[in-house]
Amino acid sequence: MVNLATLNPQQRQAVETTEGPVLILAGAGTGKTRVITTRIAHLIERGVPPDRILGVTFTNKAAREMLQRVNQLLPRRRRGAAEGPAPRPTLCTFHSLCVRILRRHIERLGYKANFVIYDESEQLGVVKKLLSRIASKDAQPDAPAVLGMLSRMRNAGSEPPTFADPKVAAIAQHLRQGYESALRACNAVDFDDLILLVLRLLREHPEVLEECRQRYRYVMVDEYQDTNAAQFELVHTLTREHRNLCVVGDDDQSIYGWRGAEIANLLELERFFPEVKVVKLEQNYRSTTLILNAANALIRNNARRRPKQLWSQNGAGTPILLHTFENDEQEAQAVVNRIEADRFARRVPWSEQAVLFRTNGQSRPIEAALRKAKVRYHLVGGQSFFDRREVRDLLAFLKTLVNPRDDISLLRIANVPARGLSDTTMQRLLAASQERHGPVFEAMQNPVVQTSFPGRTRTSIEEFVALIEENQNTLSHTRAALAEPKLSEWTRAFLDGIGYFTELRRSEKDPEAAENRVRNLVDLLASMDAVETEANDTRRDQVIRFLEEVTLDNDRNDDTEQRRDAVTLITMHSCKGLEFPHVFIVGIEEGLLPHARSKLEGTLDEERRLFYVAITRAMRTLQMSWCVARRKYGQLTAGHPSQFLKELPEDLVTRAESRPREAVSLEQGRNFFASIRAVTGAE
Repeated sequence: MVNLATLNPQQRQAVETTEGPVLILAGAGTGKTRVITTRIAHLIERGVPPDRILGVTFTNKAAREMLQRVNQLLPRRRRGAAEGPAPRPTLCTFHSLCVRILRRHIERLGYKANFVIYDESEQLGVVKKLLSRIASKDAQPDAPAVLGMLSRMRNAGSEPPTFADPKVAAIAQHLRQGYESALRACNAVDFDDLILLVLRLLREHPEVLEECRQRYRYVMVDEYQDTNAAQFELVHTLTREHRNLCVVGDDDQSIYGWRGAEIANLLELERFFPEVKVVKLEQNYRSTTLILNAANALIRNNARRRPKQLWSQNGAGTPILLHTFENDEQEAQAVVNRIEADRFARRVPWSEQAVLFRTNGQSRPIEAALRKAKVRYHLVGGQSFFDRREVRDLLAFLKTLVNPRDDISLLRIANVPARGLSDTTMQRLLAASQERHGPVFEAMQNPVVQTSFPGRTRTSIEEFVALIEENQNTLSHTRAALAEPKLSEWTRAFLDGIGYFTELRRSEKDPEAAENRVRNLVDLLASMDAVETEANDTRRDQVIRFLEEVTLDNDRNDDTEQRRDAVTLITMHSCKGLEFPHVFIVGIEEGLLPHARSKLEGTLDEERRLFYVAITRAMRTLQMSWCVARRKYGQLTAGHPSQFLKELPEDLVTRAESRPREAVSLEQGRNFFASIRAVTGAE
């Protein structure tokens, strides 16, 4: 039996309301993951087949955690049960859900089943190629900004963004058409396509829609305030007949409007589901009463929200401190001093401390101060493991073998290691492919194109084509389930055969750096054999599943640092869903928080929600600061306290400068020096 007695009354109501539309308003720290997983287990216990339950969230980490918790709540399968794996609910991200649907049905839309998924780096490669054709030398558009614009255009649903200048609108539409055509020519899709193509599939093929509706009879969506127009349409399409939709979210934590999130999806749910049952979770299990009262007072200044009042039984807690510093270097040094004082005097480990800031640039002086003090830290959002050159090379090789029409991947590795296919040669091949309206690999296979090159280059092209075709055949005719060697061993042999490891070592002057790159690849290769396969999968199918897992699992981090005792440095946008015993929020100044753009763009409410999210990460202590001057572009510029600080009641926030100094007792002094000896190992 799933034990519901441990839930508070509102949590229990959310779990037991299983039929029809439900909105669970889950404030920060109110145990929403526990509610979601218990609700799924409760549905299964009441007789709902597990494979008829769909849970959708925004990160693979959250999906894995939910599945693990559901498995712990449900009794293990009895001995003597039917053979084969027990059915289980589908708990995944929006993108993973769409890949499952597209792998079964994408050929109905004219794509081949071996489509590849472009990540942001590959998308930028396509955009840069398009811009090179239309941009002048004097005006080079920012490729990431253009990609962001295209994403917003494609995800906007029935309300596409408008442009004041008709010429700009025409150029934007031209870029969109060119971008979509370029991906289609490579049999590639991007993250936006995954959802947009599924929507098209469901509109144009009613039988597919009916199959999906029958498969997913109970749908739950986590972080519903973060859904965009396309995601909302997908959820609504799947559930508008059976109405068994449960959405979980908090409009006060909607902080991703800049990437298309529609807070109206949560605020206006009654428009589409008038009978929706609203359950509020307001008991917070994370923070102290002082911290929650400050957060409640702040967020009440947003007019467009669903009212809620967080409360806690954790006690009042220590005062919230507000510091003022002369400059950002003084601010950084003070934060490090406080971290070290707590470590020595109170034995607070580094891992319980977090420094939050509005923009990435604010981390520089804090990192410098931490390094000087020899304090370990983990910068969330630093270079991803999957952005490293050697890892991107391996993925590009595999993508090319699976789908040689993928121009972006092929152009990356055609001359890696060097094999006589220079940049000039590849540019000529790219031009030849564009003249023939086909992919680069087809141009490389074309005898007419080959003969246009001198003898040595022609031989290099022919050898590269043979390399790809030979390995394609090997992948296609080998059963993954029975194959020897394992996929990791086969891939390593392939890299050895083309001399990649040798080239990798030669490309680094520092032998240690070279070995680090090799170790990165070896670690990634080792993970390949853990990919789930089905009985009839070929090795090619196995590679495709591995590539899907890597591309979709974009929240996976190299978490070695996270497991160590280290201070966390993190932006406010990245900290949602996390909690830390001791939090420092730095740089609470006009122009940073709220950001200077917010007044122009009308996003002041979202900036306030961002500050609210930052405050509610703190469990036991919260310290905040602003600077009279901050260095920008090498120059000190004047700073002013954020208008949000005025919205925090004075009785909840203590200005550190006016805080009376307390006399230290003899016993406290002895404890302090005992702590220092314990930490340093001194006798």
